[in-house]
Order: sequence, then C-alpha cells, then structure tokens
Amino acid sequence: MSNEYRAKVFKSGNSVALRLPKALGLKEGTEMVVREERDHFEFAPVVSDDRLDLTAVWGACPGLASPHTEERAFEPSPRAWDDPDWAGWEAEASR
Repeated sequence: MSNEYRAKVFKSGNSVALRLPKALGLKEGTEMVVREERDHFEFAPVVSDDRLDLTAVWGACPGLASPHTEERAFEPSPRAWDDPDWAGWEAEASR
C-alpha cells in the first residue's frame, strides 16, 4: 500500500517548483528525472553510471590525439563464403 502526499506548485523565478515532503526520504541535491505521461508525471532519482568523464582532460594529454578517418577503418576480415571454392555454395544454390 502506498502513501499519498499533497503538495502545491509554486513560482520560483521564471519556473514553477514542487516542494516534496521530507517523509519521502529524498536527500537535498538529488538529481531527478521527470517523465510526463498522458495524464500524470513520474519522477525518479537519476541512476549514476559511474563512468569517468574525460572531456575536461582530453586536450591536456599532448600525446593523445584523435585518430584520423583512415586510422579508424578496419581491415576486412575474411569470411568462408567470400571464397569462391567454398563448399557451402552448392548447398545454398540447391535451396
């Protein structure tokens, strides 16, 4: 069974805000995701993915340069069906 809380929306600067009751157990500064559904809103804490953000240090690494387009291209890997002598061609042709 869930608890029900009432709260009023109020003006905060050029936005509106909703004060949530302390009884919900949310910590100050918690970042939330708000989803608008057809006739209601859902909110949940942002799930941290614990990944490192290296965008601030990328330019500070002199030996680390972004690869050129040619360097990002992969060599084609040989496949059995690329070989004209592959025995599987006869099985495919008979289908």
